[in-house]
Amino acid sequence: MPEPTAPAPEAAPTSVPKLELRNLSMSYTDRKGRTVHAVDDVSLSMANKPGTGELAVFLGPSGCGKSTILKAVAGLLTPDFGEVLIDGQPVSGTGRDRGMVFQSYTSFAWRTVRQNVEYGLELQGMAADERKARSLKLIEQVGLKDFADALPRQLSGGMKQRVAIARTLANEPKVILMDEPFGALDPQTRWGMQSLILDVLRRQDNTVLFVTHDVSEAVYLADVIFVLSHRPAKVLHRLEVPFFSSREPAVKQSPEFQRVEAQVLDLLHSLQVQGNVRVGL
Repeated sequence: MPEPTAPAPEAAPTSVPKLELRNLSMSYTDRKGRTVHAVDDVSLSMANKPGTGELAVFLGPSGCGKSTILKAVAGLLTPDFGEVLIDGQPVSGTGRDRGMVFQSYTSFAWRTVRQNVEYGLELQGMAADERKARSLKLIEQVGLKDFADALPRQLSGGMKQRVAIARTLANEPKVILMDEPFGALDPQTRWGMQSLILDVLRRQDNTVLFVTHDVSEAVYLADVIFVLSHRPAKVLHRLEVPFFSSREPAVKQSPEFQRVEAQVLDLLHSLQVQGNVRVGL
């Protein structure tokens, strides 16, 4: 297995990147009033790939700053230094060009599946017939055609997360941010959701930032994996995931998939050893 190296500076893009982070540094105040330096000088970009989109995964230790970066891209947190750009334009606050899917289920309990998916479209003032047509198409794409009129309490965890994904896609965001969206699901449901997300997002031509702690999930979903350091987060490695001829779950047993998985595990193991030395364990 080739020895992994730190990422080299990226070549000048042939077009404006879909998403770019420039020298992003962030801190916050914890519950005890202490300043926590969460992100340190993070720079990365995701290409504009019309017709295919791109999915990037963040891997790194718990609490290293992955979610903080996502919240900066979403406009929920303001960087101390640096900037986030979408299509070359600086991000300032939240906007419909970005959508976020959290680990926790965020549906409105009193609204049906269809009404939940249509929520953002209602806020935009879209006509009822148009938003119904769009919502029903998405509901079918995420496999909930027979549950359009169900309430969230009637759904399983995986089904609730499908609603959250459909609601996000309904607004047609340029960038989708997914913060461990399948972390609370059982393994079988999780595998199904991984296949679903590949199918739906590719058809929607989305650019996606995805946070997970599951290495197999990262290799299965990602076009590129960013390995982050202990807090404050820095990008230690950028790994391009090879194109797999099949994205069926069985590909996880292939030698090529397992080679990439082993490479990522080695990187994370090295990072863990460095962290233990750093704190004197």
